[in-house]
Parts: sequence; C-alpha cells; structure tokens
Amino acid sequence: MRSLHYYMLGTGTWFMGYGIQSVMFAWLVTMVLRESPEMVGLAQMTLLLPGMLLILVAGSYSDRFGGRRIAMAAQSVGALAPILLLALLWFDQLSFSTMLVYAVLMGCAQAFVTPARDGLLNQVAEGRVQRTVMLTSMVQFGLQMLGFLIASLADNIGPLVILATQSLILAVGVLGFGRIPQVKMSRSATPALLQSVIEGARTVFSSKSMRMVVLQNVAMGMFFMGSYIVTMPLLVREVYNGSAQDLAFMNGANSFGLVLTILLLLRIGDIRRLGRALILSQGLGAAVLGCAALVQGFSIFVMALFFWGVCGGLAMTMSRTIMQEQAPDEQRGRVMSFYSFSFMGSGPIGALLSGYLVEQVGPQTALLICAGIMLLVMVIVGFRSSLWKLGEPEVAAAEVG
Repeated sequence: MRSLHYYMLGTGTWFMGYGIQSVMFAWLVTMVLRESPEMVGLAQMTLLLPGMLLILVAGSYSDRFGGRRIAMAAQSVGALAPILLLALLWFDQLSFSTMLVYAVLMGCAQAFVTPARDGLLNQVAEGRVQRTVMLTSMVQFGLQMLGFLIASLADNIGPLVILATQSLILAVGVLGFGRIPQVKMSRSATPALLQSVIEGARTVFSSKSMRMVVLQNVAMGMFFMGSYIVTMPLLVREVYNGSAQDLAFMNGANSFGLVLTILLLLRIGDIRRLGRALILSQGLGAAVLGCAALVQGFSIFVMALFFWGVCGGLAMTMSRTIMQEQAPDEQRGRVMSFYSFSFMGSGPIGALLSGYLVEQVGPQTALLICAGIMLLVMVIVGFRSSLWKLGEPEVAAAEVG
C-alpha cells in the first residue's frame, strides 16, 4: 500500500506540473508572444513531437531497466526545464525559438515518464487494476486542476514564481518515484531494442480490442487533443478576449468533469462492458464538443467543456483499463507505450491541423469540423468492430486473433 501512495505522489506531481505547463505554455505563446494560429500549432506540435518519436523506445527501456528508474530520470529533466524558461524571462530573452527549445525538453521528459508510469501501475495495483486506474486518474486530474489554479495567478504575480513552483513540484515527484521498491529485472532473455519494440507492436495488434483502442486513440489525438491545445486557446483569445485566468478556468472546468466522472465510477465499482462505455463516451464527447463550438458566451462555453470532461473521464479510464488488463506482465511498458504513442503520436498532426483550420475558417468552425470527424470515427468503430461487445463471454474467448 505504501508503494501505491508513493506512486500517487510521483504521478500526481507530474500532472500538477503538467497543469501549470498547459496554461503557461499556451499563455506565453498565444498571449505574451502573440503568435499566429499556425505558429501556435507549430509550438504545440513541437511539444508533442518527442512523444511520437521516442515513446516506443521509452516503453522498451522501461521494461528493460524498470519503470521506477526511467520515471525518476525523466521527471528530473522535467523539473529542470521550467528553470530554463525562468532564466529566459529574467533576462528578457524569451522568444518563439526559445519556447520551442523548452517544448522539446518537456516533450522528451513526457515521452519517457508516461510508459514508465503506466508500467509501474500494475506493480502497485495489487490485482485491482480498474480501481487503481480510477484512483490514479482522480489524483492526476485533481492535482492537475490545482496546477491550473496556480497558473491562473500568472497575470497577478508574474510567471517567474509560477515557473519556480512548477520546478519544485516536479522535483518532489522524483522523490516519490524513488521510494517505490525496485523490481529486479530479468536479464536472461532481454531482446535487442528494435526487436523489443516489434514484440510490443505484435502483442497490441494481435488483440482485436487493443487494436480498436489504438485506432480511437489516434482519432482522439488528432481531433480532440489538437482542438484542446490549439483551437481552444485561440478561441479564448480571439472570440472571448481572454487572459491566463480564463485559460486556467477553461482547463479547470474540463478537468473537474474528468474528476467527477472518476469519483462516480469509484462509487459504482468495476464496469463490465468496457468497450461499450468507451464508444458511447467518446461519441457523446464529440457531440458535446460540437455544441461548445456553437454556443455564445464564455460561461456557457466553459460549461460545455465541463460536460466534455465528464465524457473524457469515462473514455480515458475505460481505454487504459482495457490495455492494462490485456497486456502481458513482461511487456506492459511496451504495450502501454503503444497506447500512449497512438494518442501522443497523432497529437502533433492534430496540432498542425487545428492551427491550419483556425487560420482558414476561424476557431469555432475548426472546432465543429474536428468534433464532426471524431463522431464519425466512433460510429464506424461502434459498428465495424467487436469493441462494443467486449466483456461478453463469447467475445472474450475469441479476443486474440
């Protein structure tokens, strides 16, 4: 049980720091540097690109050297990156190119932290995978909301204090991961790096349900993540004339919806029809996002994002649980790296696409287009795959193949 507490500390501090970064990065690029929509898309793509390029390698290293060791090293890099921004701001040297350097550093840190953290989850879950996923998600998004709240003070107390706080929080998380017992890794049959990655890919794509989770994750990265990190900050700037506080309020409402759903799931208990819950929540989430594109008034827009978060909390919990439960123990880091890769790897494309759409048709129409495509993808997944029936005995028996 102590291992779970230390795991929550390490994971929670990463997400609190990520919450601060989500607001600060968008604020600095969009509102301080006043970059164009295409440049905002490029900046967010740069933040996500290391995940696309490195996360499969990171998952293999996590299986080889242990998630604890990789998580500590990567989060240490994450703790140093805000110090770079702090120094640039102190010497009045902040520019778009230096923001890209910061984005690469944080992107590399996230690429290695994510599969290492996911690989550690089963080690601390003690057999209660779905419940541990829910508890972890609740802590993650609860502390992420606190990160949004801290970042919302940037207009009042300035970015230097906020960035120093982000660095300190991430450093505390390194200590948390360091207290998790190290599992002795088997060296007898360690495959070469490329072979290790290929083994993970074969495991994922040999499972019908894991294939579909990866597919919907790709769509989510392109049309949901791109909208969230590019279109929405631009919409707040151009339609609602917003500030850092408004960005934090927008992010916080979405995360509050996520946390509320997870609290409800903890009360209800384990869900049997994981695939059905995933498809319905993603489809409903796409419909809610389309409504958010059409509403008038910032408060109604924020309310729509709250309900989008409610749908996202269910979708993320179900998809992660499906992957965690079906991954072989010796390949969990690699399998979960493919899960993250499908989302983070498509994110850079989504960021560029969203920036281009905003440039061409404006933020509200861009949001509506992405929501419509995502809804279409989930309808196809629902009708053309066995994910809808996942959990039924005959489907479980025929799962692999």
